[in-house]
Amino acid sequence: MTGRRIVLILALLFTFTAQASAAPLIVQLSPLTNIVSVVAALGGNLVDSIPGTNIFLLNVPLVPSSLTASLLGIQWMETNQGVTLPSLPVPLLLNVSGNTAPDWYKSQPSMLLIHAKESLAYSKGRGVVIADLNSRVDVRHPALIGHLTTGYDFVASQPAGSTALNEQPSSFMNQSSSSFMDQSSSSFMDDTKASILNQSSSSFMDGKPGYSHGTLCAGVLAVVAPESMIMPIRIFDDEGSADLFVIAKAIRYAVQQGAQVINMSFGTLQNSQAIRSSISFAQSKNVILVASAGNNNTSSPQYPAAYSGVITAAATDLYDKKASFSNYGSNVFIDAPGVNIFSSYPGGYYSMVSGTSYSAPIIAGTAALIRSQQATGVGSDIAAGAINVDTKNPKYQKELGYGRIDVLRAVQAK
Repeated sequence: MTGRRIVLILALLFTFTAQASAAPLIVQLSPLTNIVSVVAALGGNLVDSIPGTNIFLLNVPLVPSSLTASLLGIQWMETNQGVTLPSLPVPLLLNVSGNTAPDWYKSQPSMLLIHAKESLAYSKGRGVVIADLNSRVDVRHPALIGHLTTGYDFVASQPAGSTALNEQPSSFMNQSSSSFMDQSSSSFMDDTKASILNQSSSSFMDGKPGYSHGTLCAGVLAVVAPESMIMPIRIFDDEGSADLFVIAKAIRYAVQQGAQVINMSFGTLQNSQAIRSSISFAQSKNVILVASAGNNNTSSPQYPAAYSGVITAAATDLYDKKASFSNYGSNVFIDAPGVNIFSSYPGGYYSMVSGTSYSAPIIAGTAALIRSQQATGVGSDIAAGAINVDTKNPKYQKELGYGRIDVLRAVQAK
C-alpha cells in the first residue's frame, strides 16, 4: 500500500457515519485484504469470523463511510442487527399416560389431512440430515430419542464481546393467539387420553420465546420424517434473542456438517447480506432451505423466507383457509397446517401451538422424504403434490403459492 493511499485512508476515517459507541459491524473483505490491518485502521477489535469465508464480526467505535470501507478493502458491510422474539402466551401443556407411544401426536387431525402417515410407505427420510436452526432442544424428550444427531450450541459458544443492535421484538416465532381448542382437536385429545396439565403452580418458563420452540419444531420433524436425523443447532437463547451474524454462521455450519435440508422457523425484516451469502452457499451445495413465512398477516417480504430459492411456508387451518396470522404474497411457495399443532414440549410434555413456525418443519420433513428418494427436483415434487386452495381463500388468490402440502402426493410425484 502506497504512502499516499495510507494518508488518504487516514483522512477519510473522519468521514464515518455516526453510530452508537462500539457498533457491531459485519464485514466481508476482498481476498487480499488483511483483517488485522482493517481492525487497526478502524480502531476496533475482531470479535468473530465465519470459517471458510472473509466475513468477520467487528466492534468499532464508528461505522465507516462507504468510501472509506472501499479503500480499506471491505467489499460490503452491515451492522449486526438483533433478531429478538416477543413473549409467548402461556402454552397449553398436555400430559399423557406412561404407556402412550411417544409419537402419539402423529395421528393428529393436521397430519391426517396431509396424508403424512400414508407417505411413509414410500419414504421415511432415511439417510437425510435435517438441520434445525432454532432454540434449545430437550434431547431427552421421549418423542425425540433416536431422532437427533450431534448438533451445536452457538449460544453457549458465543465469543466475548458479541453484541447486536436494535433487538426489536417481532412475531416470527409467536404461537399466535389462535391456539384455541376446536372440535377436532378436542376429539383427538379424547381419543388419545391426553390431558391438559394444571399450570397454576408450575415453574415452566412461560413467556420465554425460545424455551420451547426448538423442541416443538423438532417434534414436528420427527413425525413427518421419522428416519431422518435432526441436527439441532441452537442460535436463539431462552429469551428468544439471536443476531444476523450467528444466523449466517449457523447456516454455513449446517452445510459443512452434512445437512441436506435446513429448517428455519424464524425471520427478520432485515435484508441481510451476511445471511443472503450463507443462503447462496447452501444452495450451491444442493441443500434444501425451508423457512416460515411469518405471523404478521402481511405480504411484506421477510427473511430468510424472501430469498430466491428458499421454500417459504405459509400456514393454513384444517379447512385449508389461510391462518389469520399467516403472512402471504409472492414469496410464499407452499402452505402447511399451522393452527392447533400438537408436538413435543420440554420436560417430557406435549403442547398445542399455532404459527408458521410449525408449518415450516412439515415442509422440511417432506423435503427430507423426497431427498431420501432423489438428489434433485425436491421443490418441484412438493409443488406437484400441492392441493390448490385458492377457491377457499378468495382474498388471497395467487398469494398462497402452489397450495397446501399433501405429503403422499409429493413423495409419489415423479
